[in-house]
Amino acid sequence: MNAVFARPACHDALAQLNDKNLLKSLAYIGGRWVANAANCTFEVRDPATSVPLAWVSGLDAIETTGAIDTASLAFPKWRALMPQERAKILRRWYELMLVARDDLALIMTLEQGKPLGESKGEIDYAASFIEWYAEEGKRLNTESVTSHLTGAEMIVRREALGVVGIVTPWNFPSAMITRKAAAALAAGCTVVAHPSSETPLSALALAELGERAGIPAGVFNVVTGDAATIVGRLCEDSRVRALSFTGSTEIGKLIAGQCAPTLKRLVMELGGHAPLIVFEDADVGKAVDMAINAKFATSGQDCLAANRIFVQRPVFEAFNAAFKVRIEALKVGGGLEPDVDIGPLMHERAVTKVHEHVSDAIRRGAHCLTGGKGHTAGPLFYMPTLLTGVPGDALIMSEETFGPVAAIAVFDTEDEVIARANDTEYGLVAYIVTENGARQMRLGRALDYGMVAINRIKITGGPIPFGGWKQSGIGREGSRHGIEVFTELKYLCIDTAA
Repeated sequence: MNAVFARPACHDALAQLNDKNLLKSLAYIGGRWVANAANCTFEVRDPATSVPLAWVSGLDAIETTGAIDTASLAFPKWRALMPQERAKILRRWYELMLVARDDLALIMTLEQGKPLGESKGEIDYAASFIEWYAEEGKRLNTESVTSHLTGAEMIVRREALGVVGIVTPWNFPSAMITRKAAAALAAGCTVVAHPSSETPLSALALAELGERAGIPAGVFNVVTGDAATIVGRLCEDSRVRALSFTGSTEIGKLIAGQCAPTLKRLVMELGGHAPLIVFEDADVGKAVDMAINAKFATSGQDCLAANRIFVQRPVFEAFNAAFKVRIEALKVGGGLEPDVDIGPLMHERAVTKVHEHVSDAIRRGAHCLTGGKGHTAGPLFYMPTLLTGVPGDALIMSEETFGPVAAIAVFDTEDEVIARANDTEYGLVAYIVTENGARQMRLGRALDYGMVAINRIKITGGPIPFGGWKQSGIGREGSRHGIEVFTELKYLCIDTAA
């Protein structure tokens, strides 16, 4: 980080913002916009052009402790509010997000790179979690106990856990904040959030809207800066009662180890390695549509992306031919260009990994039907790629790629493809394309994944428990399960004997 502060943003597209106050470069703590004491900042760039967007304040461990102090002090009063009062504030936050949709989407596209249409879709998605939990918070205490003791009444309550630490990634910089924070806030918890240093501007814009909505000072805080410093502090402070993290399995394991001494409640949405299974009875056109959406949304930088596509032999050639045509029709470019499908990857490390996976697969016998190299749009762009006949020992068949590369393998029998799909340490989501109802039920049970999508791609949202099995995560986000994790159960046994 550089000890220089308050440099002006210099990206021309920022002039398109209707509400310039949504572009923030300071952290948000206790209802105030906070700079690092030493004026340390870090640069945020547009991945499509490498043009700077802002220099954001980089806070240190002492300032992170201050955010925890503030959240701890704000907790008793926020917890004591009636759920209906918290719901009103959350509802206003939701409504302000919808009003600011175009500006929020522009900020997201500039810092993350995804096409503007996708960014607008994410803002809608992100806002939906606030709306959902505004209502769900009113329904927390619905459990009762039939007494088994004479002269005793029994009550089971859910009470807010305390301060919640939130750590979010760069690929969905708004939705990952709201899915976690809305649940915690609705439960009566206070929040200290740390967004990725590659995409902090979306989180800071949400903090601005949250303040306008009436979230009290100290209830929702955003701490920007070095992840190791800030997250390490969240992990070690015993006042942080829960930590919710979305990111890689590798980093998730490190965080879990750091949280162990304080026995924090953990919610972790980690890596994915989704199979998409196309059976011979599938409509090939529909299967290709699903594969395009499951693989290439967010330029493939999505834990839900179909990383391994298994196609049954009778439709293998037809699927590959149709898929190739659709892939070659995808438009690559900056997210603000019209009709763009594929934006830049987030950083050079992502490009390097994609290159490695493609080269390794070809070296092991896969065929590249289209793409397979960088794109002329810029150094962080990669051509949408189709690899077919990918062997099981290729890196792309065991590691998450996080890029616009589709890997196709052929299979013959149902039992075979179940075994191959389950042969991974991950278990987030699996996709099935088949018209056979009995097979749909069999696969739904046999696949070791937290979520199974049958003949569709879009499955997420506020009402559903999002999360994975095995090393894809711990706990669930969304649904009533996503709010209950931020509560403690309390049992009261009351003597009523005369």
